[in-house]
Amino acid sequence: MKGHDMSNAVTELERNAIGLREVVFQSICSMAPGAAIAASIPFGSPLAGGALPLALIFSFIGILFTASSIGQLAKHIPSSGSVATYSAIGLNPSVGFLVGWGYAAVEVLIVPLVMLQLGYTVAGEWNSKVHSFPVSSWWVFTTIGTLLVCYLVWLGIRTSAKTAVWLGFIEIAVFTLLSIVLIFKAGGHNTLSVFTTKYANAPGYHSWSGVIAGSVFSLLAFSGFEAAAPMAEEAREPRKTVPKAIMIATLAIGALYLLSTYAADVAYGPNKFTGFAASANGVPWDGLANTVSIVFWVLVLFAIINSTLANAIAGTNVFTRTAYAFGRAGVFPKSLAKLNSKHRSPQNALILQLILGLIIALALGGYYGATTAFGIVATGLVVVVVVVYAVTNLAAIGYFTRHKKDERHVGLHIIVPILGFLFLIPGFLNACGISGIPGLKFIAALPSPLSYGAWAMGVWMVVGLVSLFALRGKNPEAIKAVAEIHE
Repeated sequence: MKGHDMSNAVTELERNAIGLREVVFQSICSMAPGAAIAASIPFGSPLAGGALPLALIFSFIGILFTASSIGQLAKHIPSSGSVATYSAIGLNPSVGFLVGWGYAAVEVLIVPLVMLQLGYTVAGEWNSKVHSFPVSSWWVFTTIGTLLVCYLVWLGIRTSAKTAVWLGFIEIAVFTLLSIVLIFKAGGHNTLSVFTTKYANAPGYHSWSGVIAGSVFSLLAFSGFEAAAPMAEEAREPRKTVPKAIMIATLAIGALYLLSTYAADVAYGPNKFTGFAASANGVPWDGLANTVSIVFWVLVLFAIINSTLANAIAGTNVFTRTAYAFGRAGVFPKSLAKLNSKHRSPQNALILQLILGLIIALALGGYYGATTAFGIVATGLVVVVVVVYAVTNLAAIGYFTRHKKDERHVGLHIIVPILGFLFLIPGFLNACGISGIPGLKFIAALPSPLSYGAWAMGVWMVVGLVSLFALRGKNPEAIKAVAEIHE
């Protein structure tokens, strides 16, 4: 019996290790609500103006379609391969391979992305209070944060998931409390008109054109909602837990985004909200917090730092499980499927994450500066993740048409995935900087060096395509294995 357990310890992820709470916060932390509220959502204000809350609702509805599609697939396909396995079964194993190839790159980029944010946030804020402290020391905090995150994931899914629960709870609590205070402070300036096009007053983007333009940035703030899916082989009752977690997390964070965006709007002033993103030297929520008290400024700074750590933990969990699933299938090196015998964490995949995360963050940050490096990594990440979501919507249609025809519901399994696919198109075009499209004039061509991120991911996908053809010739069974379910 002991020999059998030891064998399982190095070949299988820990079964029934986490429950609904931990799985929910895996998705919540992957969305990084604190960082999204502070950074990505405000980018929509120069386009949507004071109607940004309406733009948020528009994107929220759109992302719910994709969340529903992924949840429906997770109900039937519990696998650490998640979106790759869904696409392999719902469409074709080769498509599943390419989805997994892209998704692995997306998740490996999460750590350098948010650790760059951690580095320049801490160094920048420290410098603002103690001018002798060098902003250039951002790399110290980036390195420490990366090592801490990888250590927590090394300790196993129970430790990393429980840590993420507390980190996620803290950032939600801080922004909820500050939002409520701001709403009460706004007093008579509170108005439901921000949920209409009345304040969609950005020059050149009046009415619905501004709302749709602003919704693109809100849409991207939900990225990561599906991160519960790769936890399927470690969750209790995954066919129930994972779909439920995806929807709970999406709805909960949607409500938080709506509350916080409304609070910022009425506190700052909907008539002048087009200037919100640029206020307080580009950190508008720090500015709002300062109008309340220094205590809230500290809390918001802490919540943003906290959010980057939680996001990195969630992203590392996803990457290591995706790499493990692909290593097990044989499409990635088999060594990536090796688990730590004590903690049952994918140890080689984690080491790879640590090395790549530090190289990407420190090399790009050292050459371009931390903030520009953040933009390059974010651009590359978003370009691929939107495609992954779009293909997964199509996989839902394929799965319920080919494999579960008796359970297929036209609205839930055909119309909803199509709507989810359509809502993602503006986000993809914006991420790629594909400009000049009628009706989407808010999309501008990507300037260099931000465009390098998109080009790098394009090259990565070409390499994936070449690898696919090589594997189909050398080891076609490995491609087919992407569609296997391990329960």
